Amino acid sequence: MTVSTSSTSVNVSLGPAGRALAQPIESALVDALQQHLTMERKASVFYFALSIWFAERELRGFSEFFKMESQSEQVHAGNFADYLIARGQTVLLEDISAPRQDWSSIEEIMSFSFQMEADVTSSLHQLYSLAERSSDMRTTVFLDPTIEEQVQSEHQFAHLLGRIKYAQNQPSAMLIIDGELSQGISQPAKVA
Repeated sequence: MTVSTSSTSVNVSLGPAGRALAQPIESALVDALQQHLTMERKASVFYFALSIWFAERELRGFSEFFKMESQSEQVHAGNFADYLIARGQTVLLEDISAPRQDWSSIEEIMSFSFQMEADVTSSLHQLYSLAERSSDMRTTVFLDPTIEEQVQSEHQFAHLLGRIKYAQNQPSAMLIIDGELSQGISQPAKVA
């Protein structure tokens, strides 16, 4: 595209969405960002299903915790969509299938959730590595705070899984944890 002013003309690169591009982005990186956006959307749907599962069992603290996690994952997906748009790309939304809704225990749920958080962390690290290999500093800068937040989320789920395992599926212990979650207490202790 050529933009004309009274005395000069400037060539401006455009992305697939027709937006001006300050720096091109490699197609492999765009694909990986799109895949991660889908991963965040799947996590949101999964956590929403868990919120319902816990609400059906009268565990309002767990239900509220997973509802907030669902909303957080939706924000993360939105951040990736915003970043792709800022880089002149078209955001492609893939179909999201229905999440698993049958669980045998809270420990099974927390184990699965922890593993999902670990997978999201791995995906972010792979994105970062791909951005570095592409010399795409804009993407590494975008990913830095996202990775830090994700590591904290993984730490939180490891903590909750540890508490659930320690409770050994004892109803009174689960109700104590549920009460703490109702009060917004879900972070591990800090020793520093």
